[in-house]
Amino acid sequence: MSNAIKQTTIPVIDISKLDGSESDRKQLIEDLRFAAHDVGFFYISGHNIPKFVTDNILSETKKFFNHPVEEKAEIDNINSKQFRGYTRFGYELTNGTPDRREQIDIGPERESIYEIAPEKRFLGLVGPNQWPTFQPSLKPAVQDWLKYSQEISLKVLSALALTLELPENFFEQWFDEQSHFHTKLIRYEGQGNDSSNQGVGAHKDYGFLALLLQDNVGGLQVQTLDGEWVDAPPIEDTFVFNIGEVLEIITNGYFRATVHRVLSPKGNIERFSIPFFYGPRLDAVITPIKLSAELTAQSRGIEADPNNPLIANYGENSLKGWLRAHPKVAEKYWN
Repeated sequence: MSNAIKQTTIPVIDISKLDGSESDRKQLIEDLRFAAHDVGFFYISGHNIPKFVTDNILSETKKFFNHPVEEKAEIDNINSKQFRGYTRFGYELTNGTPDRREQIDIGPERESIYEIAPEKRFLGLVGPNQWPTFQPSLKPAVQDWLKYSQEISLKVLSALALTLELPENFFEQWFDEQSHFHTKLIRYEGQGNDSSNQGVGAHKDYGFLALLLQDNVGGLQVQTLDGEWVDAPPIEDTFVFNIGEVLEIITNGYFRATVHRVLSPKGNIERFSIPFFYGPRLDAVITPIKLSAELTAQSRGIEADPNNPLIANYGENSLKGWLRAHPKVAEKYWN
C-alpha cells in the first residue's frame, strides 16, 4: 500500500494553474493526479467564485433553518416524487441509520416526465424544485450557487482528464443541458445528550464529483484505505472536492470513490454545509475506458461492495441512492 494513502492531511490544489504557464499546468496535473489517485479528496483554491455568492447562499441557508418546522414543512420532500425539498431532522438514512441533520434538496429546474418506459424509470427523477413562499430570496441565491458550482466542477473535471492523459474535454461527452446535478442545503444539529454523533454516516458519493462549501465548524472526515479517519477541516477560500462512484467506474479504480462521514458538532453548536454533486445525463451508461499501460498498472479495479453495488447506468445508480436514503418518499411514489 502506498505511503500516500496513510497521510494525515488532504492536499490543496490551486486550480488557477490550469490557465497558467506550461510549468504551472504540469505541476497542477502532477498534484491533482496524486490527490485523485492516492487520496480521493482534495481542496480546490484559486477557483474565482465570488465571495458574495458563497456568503449569500450560507446566509440564506441559515435563514431558512431558523424558521419553525411547521413553516419549513411547506416544501416537505414527501410532496415530491423527485426527492426535492425539505427533509426533517432524522428523516434521511445512511446505511439504515438516521442522520442528525435537516436539509433541502435542489436539482435542475425542469418539467416532470409522465410517460416513462419501465426500463427508464429513473427519468422520474426529472422534475421541478420546491421553493418556500416565506423566503423568496432563497431561490436566486441557490441559482447563483448552482451556476458557479457547475463551472468550477467542469474545470476540475477537465483537469482530471489531463491527469489520465486524456483530452481536456474528454468528460464533456456525458454532460449537456440534461445533466443531472443537485445541491443540498444542510443544517447539522449538535450531539445533545444522546450517544449518536452521526451527522451523516459513512458513505460514498455517486456521480462524477462532489464539491463542498462548509462553514467554520468542521466535522467532515475521510477514510483512508487502511481504515483510519482523517479530518478535512474548513480552509478559508477553498472547496473540498471528492471523487464519485462514476469516476471509479470510468477509470476502473484508478480513481476511487472515497468513504467519508460527518460527525455532529458537540454540545449546542450548529454546523451548516452546502454540497454540490456534479452528475451527467440520467441516461448515461458509464463503462471503463482504456488508460495507458502505466496508469492501468496502478488501477485497483472497481470496488465490489455487496451492500452498495455500482451500476453502469447513471440514472439507476442515482435512483438506488435516493430510494435507500428516503424510504417514505420511495414508498409513496416508487413502490
